[in-house]
Amino acid sequence: MTGNEGAAWEVHQILAELKVPYAIIGGLAVQNWGEARFTKDVDLTIIIPVEEQEAILRLLSSHLHPRLPDALEFARNNRIFLAQTSDETPVDISLGLPGYEDEMVARAVDYVIKPGKTIRMCSAEDLIIHKLVAGRPQDIRDIEGVIIRQATNLDLHYIRYWLKTFAEWLEGDDVIDRFEQAWRKYAPQS
Repeated sequence: MTGNEGAAWEVHQILAELKVPYAIIGGLAVQNWGEARFTKDVDLTIIIPVEEQEAILRLLSSHLHPRLPDALEFARNNRIFLAQTSDETPVDISLGLPGYEDEMVARAVDYVIKPGKTIRMCSAEDLIIHKLVAGRPQDIRDIEGVIIRQATNLDLHYIRYWLKTFAEWLEGDDVIDRFEQAWRKYAPQS
């Protein structure tokens, strides 16, 4: 197991104990679905009912070391809990919102990091959607790698449905345009 996989396993064990559904969404997912690249943290989304968030955040802060002195307040205000594992690997835990993120976590797949050690990872489609909404240059390179490796397996209807939904929320077609440009350039031509 790499350092990040060990950190992801540690987080998985905590979340499994707390019965909190999650999906890895960051660099580890990119390594699985796209091109390998260095990542020094673990990014994930968790789904918890609003009325349980305070209690779950307190439990998480007792298992993972907060990276900020006011980590709980920061999480309440920004919907992200910044922590680190026992080996000091940074962990960014996003508090998922109803709707898309519920579906993304429900669609997560098992990823075996070592026999007997399985973590939950977002699907290739959901990784593409997350990266397109973020829209940073590295995110675009990441989705190009996912398209190159996964094109024949991707559910294009699912991707386009959610990108259209995000385009409406964001009041612009940038996310759709970025995907279609990458798809035309990197998907195998039939």
